[in-house]
Amino acid sequence: MTADTPETRFSISNNSSHLYQDHFSYILEYKNGTQADGFFDLELLKKSLNILVRKHYKPVAGWFQARNNGIDVVYYSDKFNDPPISTQTLDINYETLSRHVHDSNVELLVPAASSTEITFEDNDIPMIMVKVTYLESNEAVVLGISYHHSLMDGTSFWTFMANWSALCKHLYEHGDTAEFGIPHSPTFEFPDISHFHNPSKKFEHPEYILVDPDQYHTKLQPGPEKIVETILEVSVEQQHSLRQQARDIGVSFTELLCAVMWKGINGLRLDLDPEIGSGLSFYTCILNSRTRTGVSNNVCASPVINTPCERTVAEVAALEVCDIAQLVHEAIGKCTGEYLSSSFRYLHKQFIQELDDTRNSRVGKKLMCAFTCSAPVKCVIASSRTFPIYSTDFGFGTPEYVHPPYLPYDGFVRIWPTPMYDARSSNAPLHVYVSQPEHVDLSLSPLLAQFLKRNID
Repeated sequence: MTADTPETRFSISNNSSHLYQDHFSYILEYKNGTQADGFFDLELLKKSLNILVRKHYKPVAGWFQARNNGIDVVYYSDKFNDPPISTQTLDINYETLSRHVHDSNVELLVPAASSTEITFEDNDIPMIMVKVTYLESNEAVVLGISYHHSLMDGTSFWTFMANWSALCKHLYEHGDTAEFGIPHSPTFEFPDISHFHNPSKKFEHPEYILVDPDQYHTKLQPGPEKIVETILEVSVEQQHSLRQQARDIGVSFTELLCAVMWKGINGLRLDLDPEIGSGLSFYTCILNSRTRTGVSNNVCASPVINTPCERTVAEVAALEVCDIAQLVHEAIGKCTGEYLSSSFRYLHKQFIQELDDTRNSRVGKKLMCAFTCSAPVKCVIASSRTFPIYSTDFGFGTPEYVHPPYLPYDGFVRIWPTPMYDARSSNAPLHVYVSQPEHVDLSLSPLLAQFLKRNID
């Protein structure tokens, strides 16, 4: 730090943020129904993003920096690693563009970073990248946006998007920001949760696994098989039925839906290979613990914790859905403030040891999220159904469709809202994106086939 370059820094090593050293991307499709000129004006997008970042989200224009005692985000008052915005204009019609969005054509529509892993060497990893796709016909615009998960998680990303779109809309309608305050004021450093620490309680942490260095990776690995993404649709009537069943057995709607997914996937994989019956069936819910721990939604750092549950494949096959829902309920119920504090203390201690090993050229064990390792059956579920995804209005209307992060990895399941969905009333269909090897036919599962609508290769 010098007088000419005042800096601010905060650690991302005291929570789970540094575990996910990768960019996650969303694709937002906007239809220009009236063929209006100036639809998603590029200079307006750039100006609003620049104001938002420079004034309210300064770490987004900062850098990751690995140090002896962890990883920091560092940013300055006089130099900026601004989010890059790239553009392209395609000579295709709206239907073709929409198909690319639904097919998650990330190569065409999403910006790619040259590096994502945080190392001791200097590198300019962008925190957020934007790619704007226009059409010659002016029928639609697609925003492809990638964010680095070590700076923010899904909850804080959509808070960022709500702020950016509100600021852009204000500029579009009023031309200046003199009287405008963003809807959600972000904070960045992870809050102190030491008050949750209870030294009298000892927890096991099966959400993490220690591996040899040659097995370690900071990014999800695709594996040897081609993975396809299947979209399931839970109708309004099916949601109401599941909610009633959930109330009857004392679990939440999401817990019961997770149980249906786990049992359905488990049964399919066992039918395909009966010899895996004694193998591991590994369920994980990627849980946002903010509500349970009092961490604000405006905190960008991630309080996400993985709540695992494991049985043999044969055991899951023998259980009824209601029994599996109780297992899911018990796993999620472990996520208390005390557990989160213990988990992050364990995580931080191991991470500091790994940094010391690297610095001193020692070979030691490395920690990873357990769900990233292989198993005969995996069901890793993340729910985004309460995110304000379809309220993202930059001044040109709300999106026709938003594709969640494309995760072509065996066992990933994402619960995702549709445009008219309201989590409080279940007034519209709900989508569930399921990633499985190409040879796994979800229509062969009675549990999953009831929700089957269409596939995406």
